[in-house]
Amino acid sequence: MNRKWYTALLVGLLSLFVLSACGQEEVAKKEETTDLAVASETIDPQANGEIEQTDVTLWGVIGPQVSGQQIIADKLGYFAEEGLNVNSRLVQSGPDIGPMIASGDAQLSFETTITNITVSSNNIPTVIVAPMANIAGTQAVVARPGLEITSAKDIEGKKVGMVNGAGIMIAFQNMAKEMGVDVSKVQFVNIAPADQIAALERGDIDIMAAWEPWITKAIEIGGTLLFSGTEAHLPEKDGSVDWMRFYSTFQVNRNYLEQNPNTVKALLRALNRATDYINANSDDAAVILQEEMPHLTLEEVKEMMGRNVYSMEVPQAMIDGSNEIAEFLLEMNNITNLPDFDSYTDFSLLNEVLNEN
Repeated sequence: MNRKWYTALLVGLLSLFVLSACGQEEVAKKEETTDLAVASETIDPQANGEIEQTDVTLWGVIGPQVSGQQIIADKLGYFAEEGLNVNSRLVQSGPDIGPMIASGDAQLSFETTITNITVSSNNIPTVIVAPMANIAGTQAVVARPGLEITSAKDIEGKKVGMVNGAGIMIAFQNMAKEMGVDVSKVQFVNIAPADQIAALERGDIDIMAAWEPWITKAIEIGGTLLFSGTEAHLPEKDGSVDWMRFYSTFQVNRNYLEQNPNTVKALLRALNRATDYINANSDDAAVILQEEMPHLTLEEVKEMMGRNVYSMEVPQAMIDGSNEIAEFLLEMNNITNLPDFDSYTDFSLLNEVLNEN
């Protein structure tokens, strides 16, 4: 065989081998790249429990009945331990949060069932993800200093200061039904809670019907607690009652909930720890809360906390009470339709959190 020809043949075969090897390597690399791409598409960070958003803004109210757990979880570092950087924004009055929920500015907030029912009736996509406390005890009726009530019937004919359409009217109506009081004979005067205190002290009104912190302040000036949504101090009835079922809540914009379930779960875990802390260390919790509420004394904060039942469990009373409130709001023309309880609640993540322990 000619040596030159043999050499050329050998070089050609080697070239084919190299090209073949390179081709196989290219195919392998492409397959590997494709596999990685498929793998990256199938890995869902949410499935691994990763928090979607670490920076979170929570809107709440300066008061232990609505934002008690929010403040405790923030101050004791429970949110931070869940990997969250929380900015707590507290407003003076709960109703101020309603418009913010409606506009989308408050995607995560703490308020009450009344607000949730109202925004739900207007098709705002916000859902309650957890109750915070039964706050019916903070909705109460106080008689002016020196007014003697010898019977529940004595309330008839009296001037009662109350904001038109206020939820405390539910407790008032249930009291009247049970105690035989004719509500049509009561003189209701439309007046804001802050003004009710002065009016009560002057004797311009005989009784005030409002909520905290005004109830505690009315008692401090010598007023007499007649009844609340959970307790009565009337001559014929003294003790626990079920005249109103009213809850503070943690609610989330529905789109935010769908896109950030692990973030919401982390918030719920921190809030659940805060609930346990309040129930186990109420005096220490009161000190922490009072630091955020300089307009209240420590004793006032303790008094207000004592009227709440802090729990993130969802009792039947919450469902029944919410339906009763919705019917009341419809009757008062505060809403135009009756939203179903399930339409503005989603407790699926709460149940997961409560069952983790």
